[in-house]
Amino acid sequence: MKIIADNTAPYLKGIAESIADVRYLNSNEFTRENIQDADALIVRSIDKCTRELLEGSRVKLITTATIGFDHIDTQYCEEAGITWKNAPGCNAVSVAQYLLASLLTVALRRNEPLQGKTIGIVGVGHVGKEVEKLCTAYGLQVLRNDPPRAEEEGENGFVSLDTIAGEADIITFHTPLTKEGRFATRHLTNEDFFNKTRRKPWFINASRGVVHDTPALLDALKSGKISEAIIDCWENEPNIDRELLNLAAVATPHIAGFSADGKANGTRACLENIERFFHIKIEKLNEVQPPVPSDPVIDLNQFKENRIEQTIFRSFNPLATDKSLRDTPEKFEWFRSNYHHPREFQAYTAINATSEEQKILKLLGFR
Repeated sequence: MKIIADNTAPYLKGIAESIADVRYLNSNEFTRENIQDADALIVRSIDKCTRELLEGSRVKLITTATIGFDHIDTQYCEEAGITWKNAPGCNAVSVAQYLLASLLTVALRRNEPLQGKTIGIVGVGHVGKEVEKLCTAYGLQVLRNDPPRAEEEGENGFVSLDTIAGEADIITFHTPLTKEGRFATRHLTNEDFFNKTRRKPWFINASRGVVHDTPALLDALKSGKISEAIIDCWENEPNIDRELLNLAAVATPHIAGFSADGKANGTRACLENIERFFHIKIEKLNEVQPPVPSDPVIDLNQFKENRIEQTIFRSFNPLATDKSLRDTPEKFEWFRSNYHHPREFQAYTAINATSEEQKILKLLGFR
């Protein structure tokens, strides 16, 4: 068997070589000539799996180490009998921890508590559920909006988007990108949506850039309908809107899901898809693991104040990445390719915490 893999897929090299001839390519080397005799492709979002690439090849399986699959021409794959698989939920915890750290960054700058605020979560799938879990653990009130789930499971526990616009102090989006149909999410937050906000909420997009209408968001920020913006996903990436960059409280280059743990999960999911599809066993699968943090023990006694918040920032602090993007926004893709992937809370052990701090930190995922 022959596998062609993106050479930036982390923790992959040396794992599948026992069951296949594995060749690693840069994204610009994914050409028809290079992949025509491959049985399987392991790709990332930068690898465009189009009809032009795949036509005439012997590819039977495409497996992507990402939640999204916009880069795969799924219609052509179905026509050609090519199976494709994504990695749903692989970086859900990473996005949720990014969100909490970013909210704390804004709350501390504003010198106001985050606990007790109401957060509206739009899209309560893999990521939204993790966001709800962390926000509840930290003491926020949660409103949930997910029309497809509400239709399938019943309205109980879900609210309308208008309710979130009117009642939430913070609104965060974790929807897939769907451009058509009853549940289309393209420009879900437009001028009409922002006109319905009542509490000058903080706005977060860590899902897909085109979920928000950039001109409408800019107008909402300048008119005070939105008081803070945390933006990880942008329209027209990598050519991001510089005015939105300047107005955002936290601005990052689409790296919310880029934890080392999430990357390992994505690679592991690809290999598991290969195992299932080809009915083979990859003996080294359990070796797909992120590295141990250089300093995995966090002593809360080193912090004079905001001890839980500082513990969270030891795992991930968005400000360094925020500054880099503001200084050189033209390096958007470079930052993504050269990002230092942080470990998630579970990789750290907190010591010298009070009983109340222990309770919160354990709920957040720390050891």
